[in-house]
Amino acid sequence: MKPTAETQGDMPNAPDFAIGPKAALRHIVGKLRSSHKLTGADVKRLEKQIKDFAGGGLALFWQRQGIYFGAALLCAFFYSPDIALFCFALCQGTEMLDTFVSMRAFRWNGGSARKARMFHRQLLATSTLSSIAVGSFTLMVANLEGPAEHFTSLFFLFAAGLFAAVNNHQLPSVLGVRLVIYGAVFLFIPLRDIWVEQPPIRSAMWVHFLTVLFVLYFVLECSMIFLRLYRNGIEQYEELRIERDRAKEVYELKSQFVSVVSHELRTPLTSIIGALGLMKSMDTTANPEGYQKILGIADKNSKRLSNLINDLLDLQKLESEQMNYNFVSLDPAEVVEDSVDAIASFSQKENKDVKVVTGRMDRGHLVRGDYDRMLQVFDNLLSNAVKFSSDGSSVTVEVCNIGDAIRISVTDTGIGIPEGSKDKIFAKFSQIDSTDHRAHEGTGLGLNIVQQIVHAHAAEIDYESELGKGTTFFVTMPLAEQTEVDHG
Repeated sequence: MKPTAETQGDMPNAPDFAIGPKAALRHIVGKLRSSHKLTGADVKRLEKQIKDFAGGGLALFWQRQGIYFGAALLCAFFYSPDIALFCFALCQGTEMLDTFVSMRAFRWNGGSARKARMFHRQLLATSTLSSIAVGSFTLMVANLEGPAEHFTSLFFLFAAGLFAAVNNHQLPSVLGVRLVIYGAVFLFIPLRDIWVEQPPIRSAMWVHFLTVLFVLYFVLECSMIFLRLYRNGIEQYEELRIERDRAKEVYELKSQFVSVVSHELRTPLTSIIGALGLMKSMDTTANPEGYQKILGIADKNSKRLSNLINDLLDLQKLESEQMNYNFVSLDPAEVVEDSVDAIASFSQKENKDVKVVTGRMDRGHLVRGDYDRMLQVFDNLLSNAVKFSSDGSSVTVEVCNIGDAIRISVTDTGIGIPEGSKDKIFAKFSQIDSTDHRAHEGTGLGLNIVQQIVHAHAAEIDYESELGKGTTFFVTMPLAEQTEVDHG
């Protein structure tokens, strides 16, 4: 039997070649690639390391030039001008290449994992070439010195290793390559003398070799100290960046809160104040219809203020995890029918001639939920469907079974929701049309509160929409187990 996608998904330990050699090869390559993928935080960290390394290298450009020039001058005066000139030219070539790559990396704006890897590889390559040039210079000087103390060559190498430990800790791979190359040359020089000369154990050559081991340990320990300090600094930088982003989000949320709440409070308050002023100056006996109309406006806006305050209180309870739920066994069809009845008066007041059509309702299947909170969820979804529908359109509510769950959908034929708006739809104080002259008022809290209530019921809420054709919001709730139903 040929394995299907479902059966393959149930066999995580099956061998890769079970699906064919070519497919297995692609599968293995995909695993290798995915294992090397960088997360957003990894990319930002690597960007900072590259820029710190490149910036530090550029800042020390003239110091390195002075070191190269001084070493070449000593070699030319005491040993060989030709070798000094050759080694100086070799070091300058690798230095120019390394500086070119560092300048490009330092000017890079960041944001690309691919470019981060590219600069990392290039800096590693130029640093390797530079280390080889320094190591070659040291070996040539050691050859000119002969089997002696090698003070000059080993001191050059010690200075190079210490310089790398202090200044190359931003990129551990670069630091590691430099230390390996310098360490190999460091050990090779005294070991070669011991191999060639075969001196007794108490000779100066063995002292030089053991001193080299001590110096290598010292350079390695310095490298680890600077590496740990830099990593601690990187971690503190990341923590500060995260806190900064959080503070920025809180500030933006606060600004949205002040803007939305002040707008939503000002509009009904202005209307109520105006209505009360007219009522004070109006002769109710002479114009009873006008008086009732103004009273209706004040009543409508008072309810709007009450809804705003209730939304804010609910949000505060949800954010502080103080929202209380009374979970019982519920028939979702009955909850939906109660919501449909409650929304009927609102649809009539909107003068949109919106018909609420109840769809197929499967009876006898219960869910665990808080009746008042679930009524709040469907009231919100239905009122939004009515509010955003055009005159003469219909809103359809349907309850149906989907496996071990119940799905309640609310469908309208209104303006629809643009693609990519899911985060904004369920965000706090957010609306698709956030302008001051938007056609539909609201705090932008309703769907956020709905989402949190739905999640508290171990349920899910989502939507499907097409611009100009309408939107369907659906809530999927797990069926209550029989033991939960029996205990109500």
